[in-house]
Amino acid sequence: MSETTALLIIDAQYDFCHPNGALYVPGAEQDVQRIAALIGEQGEQITEIFVSLDQHRVMDIAHPLFWEDPNGTTVAPFTRITAQAVREGRWIPRRQPEAVLQYLDTLEQQGSFQHFIWPEHCLIGTPGAALDATIAEAIVSWSHRTGRDYTAVVKGLNPLSEHFGIFRAQVPVAGDEGTSLNQPLLDRLSSFDRLLVCGEARSHCVATSIQQIIDYAPELVKKLVILTDCMSDVTHFEHLAQPIFDRAVGALQTTTKSIR
Repeated sequence: MSETTALLIIDAQYDFCHPNGALYVPGAEQDVQRIAALIGEQGEQITEIFVSLDQHRVMDIAHPLFWEDPNGTTVAPFTRITAQAVREGRWIPRRQPEAVLQYLDTLEQQGSFQHFIWPEHCLIGTPGAALDATIAEAIVSWSHRTGRDYTAVVKGLNPLSEHFGIFRAQVPVAGDEGTSLNQPLLDRLSSFDRLLVCGEARSHCVATSIQQIIDYAPELVKKLVILTDCMSDVTHFEHLAQPIFDRAVGALQTTTKSIR
C-alpha cells in the first residue's frame, strides 16, 4: 500500500499573504507560490489537504478597539500589554476586565508569548479572512483532479483568547469547546504516514502548531515534514520560532518543497 500524505496549510489568508493585507508577513507571497506549485506538480501524491482559517471579531482581545488608555484613547497596534500594566490602570479592557486579567496572568505564566495588539485582521466575512487566491485556486484545481475535497479548520472565533496554534487556543476559555484541544483533528492526522506543514506565520501560528503536536501528540513528530521555504516570520518576531524548531529537530525531517 502506498504512503498517505496530509498537507497542512496554516493561515494562508489574504491578510497575511498579500502585500496589502492587514497583517502582511514579508515573504508570504513567495511562500504561497511555492505551496501552489507543490500542489499543482505533485498533488496526486497528497492524500488530503487541511487549511486552517484564522477568523476574528473586531472586538478581539488582540485588536486595538478592545483596549483604551486612561484617557479613553484606543490602543495602537503592536502595543505590548502586561497584566501588571492592566492592574496599574495604564491599559483598560473595554469588556470583561476580570476575564481579561486572568487571561493575561495565565499567558504570562506559560512563558511562550507576551500579549501584543495586532492590526485588525482576518475579520469574519471579510476578504482579508479568505484564503489567498493563489492557494485557493491550487486547492480547488487539486479537488477537481483528484475528486477529494479539502478540510477547513476554523480558529480564533473566541474574542477572549489568542488562537495561534491550530489545535488549541493559547488559553482555553471555559465553556467554549472551540478553544479546547482539538483532539479529533489530531486523531485524524495520526492516520497519515506523513504530515507536511507550511503556511504563515512561522514565528507564531506555524511554530505554535508544531509545539502543540510535540506537547499533545508526540507520536506525530516522526511523521512531520516542515516545508521550510513555504513559511515566513512576522517582522521583529523571528526569534520566537527557533526554540520550538530546535526542540523538535532530532525527530523531524526537513525539506524545502518536494515530496520525495
